[in-house]
Amino acid sequence: MNSAPPCIDLQLDGSTARITFNNPSARNALTWPMYEELKRICDAIANMPEIKVAIFRGAGDKAFVSGSDIQQFVALQKDEPYEVAVDAIFHSLQHLPIPTIALIEGLAVGSGLLIATACDFRISTNDARFGIPVAKTLGNCLSPSNLSWIAYHLGVPMVKRMLLSAELITAPELLGSGYLYQTTTPDAIAEVTEVLAGKLATLAPMTQKASKVTLARLMESNLPDCTELMRQTYNSLDFKEGVNAFLEGRPPQWLGK
Repeated sequence: MNSAPPCIDLQLDGSTARITFNNPSARNALTWPMYEELKRICDAIANMPEIKVAIFRGAGDKAFVSGSDIQQFVALQKDEPYEVAVDAIFHSLQHLPIPTIALIEGLAVGSGLLIATACDFRISTNDARFGIPVAKTLGNCLSPSNLSWIAYHLGVPMVKRMLLSAELITAPELLGSGYLYQTTTPDAIAEVTEVLAGKLATLAPMTQKASKVTLARLMESNLPDCTELMRQTYNSLDFKEGVNAFLEGRPPQWLGK
């Protein structure tokens, strides 16, 4: 029997929207159709006044989201504005007018870290790990919008550890920094998340919307144009080598060009 194709599941449960990244055989890596579905879901629930809070999680217990499906980079065309397209998708999540919670088990790396950071609150298991190890894996880069967003939430020194040294950061350290709302055990994480969701759903929705959307606009203000840096990176021999090495299961050999 063939397994179900990768997808994002949406369940509407009273005042709560439950969104599940469902690609467990690949640690919930996102295919491009999944990215597009994420935007459709966010745009839909943004127009549902009965929905007061949204909970995002990954299927299984190995990962929240482990990044993008690397296979889709093989056919990436020269100068294709991949990061710009991803920005538009994340914008829909970042600007949802309701509180959002990321329930994180296992890995939240690459786009998984970006999605978790786009949520308002993050609750993880004690052993969860976070990062964007592209300097070790693919050799690609982030857009100014996404870098600005994670720098606001994590701080520049932490982002440099993630991006320049490809370090994965443990949940206890991020709890201490305030990035995580709470850490707990796998058995308790669902209940802990429900308690927070229930609290958020009882508070003034117009205040919540104004507060979080204003903050989102502040984080996006005065972004620089880094188009040439993204094009240099995505058009580089190193990026092609990173993709090929990942798919072939070997360490990449960086050329610096």
